[in-house]
Amino acid sequence: MSDNHDFAPTVLLGVNSPQTPQLSDPPPPRTPPPFNPPPSPPASSFPSDSGEASGPERLIFTGTGGEYFRIWIVNLFLNILTLGIYSAWAKVRKMRYFYDSTHLAGSSFEYHGKPSAILKGRLIAGGLLVAYNFVPKVSIKAGYAMMLLLAVVMPWLIWKSLQFKLHNSSYRGIRFGFDGTCGRAYKVYMLYPFLSALTFGLLTPFTHQRIKKFQHDESRYGTSPFSFHASVKNFYGAYFLAFVIFVVGMLALTFLGGAFGSSILKSAANTKGKQAVFGILMAFVIFAWGQMVYSIFMTMLQNLIWNNTQLGDHAFTSDMKGTSVMYIALTNILFIALTLGLYTPFAKVRMLKYRVESMTLIPSGNLDGFVANTAAEVSATSEGVTDLLDFDFAL
Repeated sequence: MSDNHDFAPTVLLGVNSPQTPQLSDPPPPRTPPPFNPPPSPPASSFPSDSGEASGPERLIFTGTGGEYFRIWIVNLFLNILTLGIYSAWAKVRKMRYFYDSTHLAGSSFEYHGKPSAILKGRLIAGGLLVAYNFVPKVSIKAGYAMMLLLAVVMPWLIWKSLQFKLHNSSYRGIRFGFDGTCGRAYKVYMLYPFLSALTFGLLTPFTHQRIKKFQHDESRYGTSPFSFHASVKNFYGAYFLAFVIFVVGMLALTFLGGAFGSSILKSAANTKGKQAVFGILMAFVIFAWGQMVYSIFMTMLQNLIWNNTQLGDHAFTSDMKGTSVMYIALTNILFIALTLGLYTPFAKVRMLKYRVESMTLIPSGNLDGFVANTAAEVSATSEGVTDLLDFDFAL
């Protein structure tokens, strides 16, 4: 459900604080500050918790790299053997393992996606990509028309994907859902990105905030809605801080690299060989710095988004630390390179475990009563779901 936050948001919404989180030490878990909530829906939409409030419930991830490696290696082998057709079944195996390994208040999440539906969506997506790459070779005008078609269809694909992911996610037998309309999907996934491009990226934080607000505000657990309260100003703050860190770091690397490289090359023989080695070293340093800034940025975003998300009257907190994310990311890259890619499943579990276990649910009342009331309301409404929701485009 969210950007490249592949699983942690998705398992809760199907996918952060009024102040922009700091660079290396975001604030510890806390109850979000007061805000003016949106108009309350009918009373039946919000379960009334009974009894004393439960304590904070931190999410727990019990998956291990060794367990996921066995799933990953079999999926990889069968994907190669079937020329990618098995990828839909591979995704379901992976998602079920991750959901089953994620626990909240003693219960795990469940994933209900069907491989046949995912395969159907991927065949359509694959057909569009093949046409996108082949048509321009036949006709330039047809190529432009194909680009326009993809741009027009993409918001609809994302909208259906959000519906599919949330509907096929559940907790304690109650499914999540997504109520956003197709019209609003076109607004946030087509109009706002277009305006961002026209302003050379200046509206990117604004567009990002609108997308997250659409995703969270239109999501629900049973009949209980999520809500999102981070402002556009918060997003501009996170983007600006990440940009400043990146630029300052690049200027420092350029200055130090130029001075260091010049002194070495002037005082050594075999200049061409040393230039090549120095170039490779600088490329690696720049890549590592880019990964560090990206890790910092992702940390700020998760904290910003989830510290400003609520489920009914229940709040979430996220206390990820930039230094921890950087360490995990850089060591993952190193181990993946040293093992020629075999460490990939272990790397994914390491990062996912940290992201999931950085999140906490702060109940405003008794969580068991909340779940029981929500289940009763879902049963009473007899919510129906069409076959079209069982159609994943794997975006």
